[in-house]
Amino acid sequence: MSDLDPEDQKIVTLARSARARTGAAEGAAVRDTDGRTYAATTVALPSLKLTALQAAVAAAVSSGAEGVEAAAVVTAASEVDGDSVAAVRDLTAGAPVLRADASGAVQETV
Repeated sequence: MSDLDPEDQKIVTLARSARARTGAAEGAAVRDTDGRTYAATTVALPSLKLTALQAAVAAAVSSGAEGVEAAAVVTAASEVDGDSVAAVRDLTAGAPVLRADASGAVQETV
């Protein structure tokens, strides 16, 4: 998707970087309404399980974000997990969630 907004491309790149850095199945990033970005990967501990997008939203909320402008998930999955989308929607009902493949090509916007 070559006409992707530069700010949206930035969160896709951040999500790809987080995924590559840890070797996780998914990486995600969100941009809050102040323009700050947060990146995370899947958390799979015995006592805590979060999707990458849930973890990124949690990082944003714990830093004081009151809303999300956009989110991106880099994954091999054919869709973004419903609980992941719900985490974004809890903050901002209409925020776009971009699903990208490992190369960073956006496959869909939820």
